[in-house]
Amino acid sequence: MSALVEQALALFGLTVSIAVGLLFLAAGIAQWRHRALLPGVIANYRLLPAALVGSAATALPLAEVATGVALLIGLHPLAVVVAMALLLLFAGAMAINIVRGRSHIDCGCGHGALRHPIGWPLVARNVALAALLGLRLLPAPAFGAMDIATAIAGGIAIALLCLLFQSLTALAASPAHRR
Repeated sequence: MSALVEQALALFGLTVSIAVGLLFLAAGIAQWRHRALLPGVIANYRLLPAALVGSAATALPLAEVATGVALLIGLHPLAVVVAMALLLLFAGAMAINIVRGRSHIDCGCGHGALRHPIGWPLVARNVALAALLGLRLLPAPAFGAMDIATAIAGGIAIALLCLLFQSLTALAASPAHRR
């Protein structure tokens, strides 16, 4: 692989890790703000015993915020591996429920006021983000200031596009939209 391709892949990996860091930070903060709803969302997946739902609802927003911050400040590879694991865990939980015929349940992606039903596009998004985060585990050359600025701008753009898509999907599924 040429040095230019390695540089581009490493830079894209940094961009994705910034985007995922922002997404985890936004989701964790939103879930913490609406923490009274989170136990019900987690219980609705029907994957944990009832005794663990409360603990999971407390731990999940904290884990997402911590992972988001760790990605944003560049604590990798541990932060990258944890983020990949969380994304794949969420994708697996959604996939299990979709296969069970329960695609009507809320994903719990962070918006307390908007219900966002699970679906294969969310599963694919999480798997794709986890796979792209793997680029961050490749050996990376030193980045210059312009590379870092580009990664930050790209990461913000990707995160905003994901949040926009999520909000539009939630709005389209809302009862007010169906009238």
